[in-house]
Amino acid sequence: MHLLSMCVLSLVLSCCQGRVDPNFRIRAVNLGGWLVTEGWIKPSLFDGIVNKDFLDGTALQFKSVTTGKYLSAEQGGGSIIVANRTTASGWETFRLWRINETAFNFRVFGKQFIGVDTDENGIGIVAISKAPGHSETFEILRNSDDKNRVRIKAPNGYYLQAKTEEVVTADSQGNKGWGDDDPSVFVMKMTGRLEGEFQVTNGYGPENAPQVMREHWRTFIVEKDFEFISQNGLNAVRIPVGWWIASDPTPPPPFVGGSLQALDNAFQWAKKYGLKVIIDLHAAPGSQNGWEHSGSRDSSQEWGKTDETITQTVAVIDFLTSRYAKSPSLYAVELINEPLSPGATLSSVIEYYKAGYAAVRRHTSTAFVVMSNRLGPMEPRELFPVASGFKRSVIDVHYYNLFEDKFNNMTLQQNIDFVYNNRSSQLNYVTTSNGPLTFVGEWVAEWQVVGAGKEDYQRLAEAQMEVYGRASFGWAYWTLKNVNKHWSLEWMINNGYIKL
Repeated sequence: MHLLSMCVLSLVLSCCQGRVDPNFRIRAVNLGGWLVTEGWIKPSLFDGIVNKDFLDGTALQFKSVTTGKYLSAEQGGGSIIVANRTTASGWETFRLWRINETAFNFRVFGKQFIGVDTDENGIGIVAISKAPGHSETFEILRNSDDKNRVRIKAPNGYYLQAKTEEVVTADSQGNKGWGDDDPSVFVMKMTGRLEGEFQVTNGYGPENAPQVMREHWRTFIVEKDFEFISQNGLNAVRIPVGWWIASDPTPPPPFVGGSLQALDNAFQWAKKYGLKVIIDLHAAPGSQNGWEHSGSRDSSQEWGKTDETITQTVAVIDFLTSRYAKSPSLYAVELINEPLSPGATLSSVIEYYKAGYAAVRRHTSTAFVVMSNRLGPMEPRELFPVASGFKRSVIDVHYYNLFEDKFNNMTLQQNIDFVYNNRSSQLNYVTTSNGPLTFVGEWVAEWQVVGAGKEDYQRLAEAQMEVYGRASFGWAYWTLKNVNKHWSLEWMINNGYIKL
């Protein structure tokens, strides 16, 4: 019998008998960028957005050409706007909320919005409103010869100007050209942007987003991909989904319906090709980490700060588990992906994991329940007290030789050694005989090494598969398809970089 067939048979027997087969390991691939948008995976998805430089969450800084200083929300918000900062940081950074292709709100550090002060003479600029309205709606006009020179048009029809370092008003006609003598001209700098589900759907708007997204869901991952996965030594898929899927077909704006049908298709294809499915709640209400792949609008991290966000997230898990509990392909439910500390506190995460586990168990006694370790400052075993009390529980850890300064100057061999030594130790620390199972839910054969050849990438992949293969639950590569070729397992397999 083929090795893969034996693994699948072993998996089926273990699920049917309600126990864990100690010899079975998940070897999965993530279907990233499909049901939860990540612009870096498929940049062309954003190509049709008008004025796509200005998506929700874009971080902007503005330097006055006359004062030579940056606009700033005094005290980070709750007061006036000034133009007196020589350097730019948090208080000098404004996050966009996109209303349409030409109209925007500017959110400041303290989460208030810039607006015209209606209590004075209608020209003062303040950041005091917590909820944007007409007075907080602006336009950005760019110089056709230099896109970084801009004017900001206020809702009263006039332009912002830095009269002095301390006085910023909305009373300029903006008709003096684009020279350095016009106080209504600012040099704009983009310091960050998001390209997630919120950005793509709100960017296209309610008229175009449904068609664009449904075409993406229909074509990005198809049945042949599941056939490819099953034929190349993999036995499972981890499918990231967003919380709005539970409101399909009419999720709250700007999200659009249709992703649930795509997930239904995935379960049918998984059944046909003998693959197991791990549903991964990648984006939770309010955003659990502030990153684009958690559905954040402007990098705010609000999940877990109210009981409402936790209750809403539990309802999503309940919906998903009840829908697929009877499917032979449902292998595990991951309650949330990458909650980020300290914003996501340990107490809120544990509270949620207890409620989420109970929601899964209401519908299935055999599906594994996966609990992602927090990213950021945390203790790798901090979930053990709660997870150890759960049956068929799994701790998810993500290991990348990226995203930290220590990897920037590592040589090829140092990277390989790091996997064999450091990653091995980290995995051993969270893998105990009587604790939860361990899952390396995301890893990739990519690094910061410049000029690495095919054999080098093969060595990196082999090292990680050897070490992460010891995880008691298994591993999942990030991701199946990606324009960045080493991040695409499909490309890596087709070009002989990875062999399973």
